[in-house]
Amino acid sequence: MLAADPGASIASIAAEAGVDRRTVYRRFASREDLLAAIYEARLKAVEDAIEDARLREAPVAVALHRYVENVIGVNRTWPVDLSRMLADDTVRARRDTSVREVDAFFERAVGEGLLRQDLPKGWASALLPQLMHLVNRQLPELTPGQAADVVVDTLLNGLGTP
Repeated sequence: MLAADPGASIASIAAEAGVDRRTVYRRFASREDLLAAIYEARLKAVEDAIEDARLREAPVAVALHRYVENVIGVNRTWPVDLSRMLADDTVRARRDTSVREVDAFFERAVGEGLLRQDLPKGWASALLPQLMHLVNRQLPELTPGQAADVVVDTLLNGLGTP
């Protein structure tokens, strides 16, 4: 609900969840506490997705697909406004750690020849989230694995004919 309407009230969130708003307030003292819990859950899910992908040790192509599939799943489960989420300094610092991990992975992918060396530094790590966002918006019927197939193929092979 908050992804569709960031101003959704606690009462409407409670109604959508099938509980009384007092139930929500017993768990979360305020709307900000609820948002903080949502942001924490999303952030933890992204960190788990990165860990599960084994970006440092798995074969690069395998790690890339696993990472994309995992993050697409996170984005579908926790579709929150990232700009609001990143306004919190602690959240931003944790997110920046994840970004550095992915950037290091892309450097590894370039070093191992999976990605071109002649592209501007950071181009792949800037493009990948855009491709994941696009596949979620344009092809929501695909499973996360199928969506990852499309994203990884587009990233690695582009749109031209082989």
